[in-house]
Amino acid sequence: MRIGELAERAGTTTRTLRYYESRGLLPTRRAENGYRTYDEGDLRLLQQIRTLQDFGFDLEETRPFVECLRAGHPAGDACPASLAVYRRKLDELDALIGQLQSVRTEVGAQLARAELEASAELPGGPEPRCELNWEDDT
Repeated sequence: MRIGELAERAGTTTRTLRYYESRGLLPTRRAENGYRTYDEGDLRLLQQIRTLQDFGFDLEETRPFVECLRAGHPAGDACPASLAVYRRKLDELDALIGQLQSVRTEVGAQLARAELEASAELPGGPEPRCELNWEDDT
């Protein structure tokens, strides 16, 4: 297939495919007429790259998965280098989750402090608000 068809089937742009090619993630093959040519294996490579990027992997982190597929493995994560990238990504995610939990604790403490200070400024708390006015017609 040609570059436009591959881009359409992969849900990306021809510009992106050229970029992946320049980074060595997508093979460079040309027909006699000079057009780039691709096959179903290349589509699998792109699907692997896009899935990993959707999970937050940067482009260079996808390289071991692509190389694993190119080596003939049925899945890009069947190789030791791919497994190592998964482990690093999980460590990174665990660290980010820890940071977010810490920030959440701090924000919760700030909220509790602010609410306490706000209620201390109003003796007896805020005045009740009554939206209804009852008038005695008798």
